[in-house]
Amino acid sequence: MKKIISTSDAPQAIGPYSQGVRVGSTIYFSGQIPLDPKTGQLVSGDIKVQAKRVMENIGGLLRAEGLGYDNIVKTTIFLADINDFQNVNEIYGSYFKQAPPARSTVQAGALPKGARLEIEVIALAGDGNQTVADTSG
Repeated sequence: MKKIISTSDAPQAIGPYSQGVRVGSTIYFSGQIPLDPKTGQLVSGDIKVQAKRVMENIGGLLRAEGLGYDNIVKTTIFLADINDFQNVNEIYGSYFKQAPPARSTVQAGALPKGARLEIEVIALAGDGNQTVADTSG
């Protein structure tokens, strides 16, 4: 059974998708671009300002489920220009004090509304201290 997540603390969907979907303890959040949740417009400023807005949007989605950045297990970063990687990485990294999530970063041909970056997130509710056995032999 899936639960649709919706909050005013992050930009509303700009198409036929949900801000997030929870299935059990796993939450899949749609990609966030640097939209101001209040205006629905792209924030102005350099890539660091835009990366901070994206991470704050992600924070709004997490709070809607009572979660924090430590609950994130996987992210995918899409960049319009891979040369922005270091600046985005600096801002992104400041949100993860320890045990950062798994991540992929790719250069995309184009992003919605002409954004320079988009980040999508998968989070896990709970403390994440479940034991995993190595069955590789």
